[in-house]
Amino acid sequence: MTIYFWIIKVLATTVGETAADFLSATLNLGLGITSDIMSGVLLVALLNQFKLKRYVPASFWFVVVLISIVGTLITDRLVDELGVSLMTTTVIFSVSLLVVFALWYSNEKTLAMHSINTAKRELFFYWVAVLFTFALGTATGDLLAEALKVGYAQSALIFGASIAIIATGYYYFRMNAVLAFWLAYILTRPLGASIGDLLSQSATNGGFGFGTVGTSMLFLSIIASLVIYLSLKQKKPALLPIDGQD
Repeated sequence: MTIYFWIIKVLATTVGETAADFLSATLNLGLGITSDIMSGVLLVALLNQFKLKRYVPASFWFVVVLISIVGTLITDRLVDELGVSLMTTTVIFSVSLLVVFALWYSNEKTLAMHSINTAKRELFFYWVAVLFTFALGTATGDLLAEALKVGYAQSALIFGASIAIIATGYYYFRMNAVLAFWLAYILTRPLGASIGDLLSQSATNGGFGFGTVGTSMLFLSIIASLVIYLSLKQKKPALLPIDGQD
């Protein structure tokens, strides 16, 4: 996983938070209609993703952004419409994610990213696990920042510091690579959510007041720029030997 992967991942999680709020609240579509629309778009994007035989940055990251939005909406609907507490949703999605990992490992004997090379592994394990990480991250981020009143900025610092500790464990203390990856992957969701809320929420709510539209467009522009760069880099032909020399 390159630095570009983690940058886009955090940006995508931020967009998931702000875009979900924009569609459901700012445009007054409501959580139900927004969930139905975005779930349909996600399904189409996933079908396209499954047809590909290799990593295509534009398709892959489009799915990640969409699944981030859908994961956010799942948590928001449980909390806002069904009255499930953030603590309960955090526990539910934690257990659900552990179950997915257990089934994944029992079937494939590994949770490594490089082993995701079949439709079964991608559909039934990887993307399901990713969906639960986004839903869990939304619940955890809101629980810390709002329910426990820690605040968006402080929450972002806490999650950022947690990721830094994991990175230190991996690079300097031989922490298991797969464990380090998934822990960091899970934590980037509440980190991105806290950053998104910090930028978009009004000053009275502890944010910078940039709004969901401005924040979403800014981060989507950065994601698009990085995806275009990665796509061009991927298509760059390899240099051929000159005059028989390597």
